[in-house]
Amino acid sequence: MAKSRNIKNPIFTLTPSPVYHLLSASLFTSLLFSPKKSPRNFNKLLTPPTLCLISLLVSFTLFGVSILGFTSNSQDSLPCSLNSPSSLSFPSMSISSMLLTSLSSVVPKNVENEPRMAKSLMAPLPLHPVTGNVSKEEKEFWEQPDGEGYKPCLDFSLKYRKASARISKERRRFLVVVASGGLNQQRNQIVDAVVIARILEAALVVPVLQVNPIWDDESEFSEIFNVEHFKRVLRADVRIVSSLPSTHLMSRQSIENQIPYDVSPYWIRARFSRLLNEEGLLILKALDSKLSKNLPPDLQKLRCKVAFHALRFAAPIQDLGNRLSKRMWIEGPYIALHLRLEKDIWVRSGCLSSLGPEYDKIIAKSRESQPEYLTGRLNMNHIRRRLAGLCPLSALEIAR
Repeated sequence: MAKSRNIKNPIFTLTPSPVYHLLSASLFTSLLFSPKKSPRNFNKLLTPPTLCLISLLVSFTLFGVSILGFTSNSQDSLPCSLNSPSSLSFPSMSISSMLLTSLSSVVPKNVENEPRMAKSLMAPLPLHPVTGNVSKEEKEFWEQPDGEGYKPCLDFSLKYRKASARISKERRRFLVVVASGGLNQQRNQIVDAVVIARILEAALVVPVLQVNPIWDDESEFSEIFNVEHFKRVLRADVRIVSSLPSTHLMSRQSIENQIPYDVSPYWIRARFSRLLNEEGLLILKALDSKLSKNLPPDLQKLRCKVAFHALRFAAPIQDLGNRLSKRMWIEGPYIALHLRLEKDIWVRSGCLSSLGPEYDKIIAKSRESQPEYLTGRLNMNHIRRRLAGLCPLSALEIAR
């Protein structure tokens, strides 16, 4: 597979190789010139045995550097690590120093532009110690899970990497995907869109986020995710463009939205390859849970690469999340609980939100305008629904 030339290896950046000092001017000077002799005697030192020795040293040095460069400059894939991120420990650092390191972590702009898959934008917050008179059960509750022995591993096969040299340069066939649903469904469809583009060996246009009829959220991909990071991390796997070229703009283009659930890569190729070759453009919609969860290893690894490395929140969202997590960490151990009490939950359930009359009126108005979203027994009011156990717990009830 074609190697990425512009990506700096974090190993070399953070921990300089011991071989690098062999190339320094001071070392070469010490090899060529004795400290007790002037460089004027240099010609006397250039005897055949000395030249032979110097040539051997230089050859071994260059060979060592080339080996390190070859092993480190593979495509943007994660080496198999023996330690999971959750098992990191800092035995020589105090809790206060680790916290200061995390709170003051700033990534230089030139480093931010590099697709660093294994590194986070900020130093991870250390595990918060549980102090006081706590029971064994409480201590075990706050322990960080060890990942059950699993480790990150994104080493793609040789066949995959060879095909990437051709697929990542595709300029004739383009795939457009319209992601629908809530943010979680849209994220899953973006992940599958990249995999489908890889299966069809097509370039992918940055996915379009459909406006949700419940939330009326008109956010674009670039407002939620970091587009440039998305492109850079996946540039060795699929070519991603921000928009269609003018040569592929059509007045009428059919949208494929009748895709069965759990389809295989073979089905994708058989169904869309000919159409894509003839028209050069394929538009897919309603992809939620359509691609099979049981894919070949390379495509499954690509899924992980997109979900956990390529999709990074845009800077404003990420900064807000980092600030919130730091504030909660300072106060002590905490649990992040997503109650999933969004607007659509109350619209679909037919129950009151317990957030006040004003909010209940908004929900009732949405329910009246879109009665198809109401699930369950239509002839029951919110009181009977709650007595029948059909309503989710409110935030106040859960807090109690």
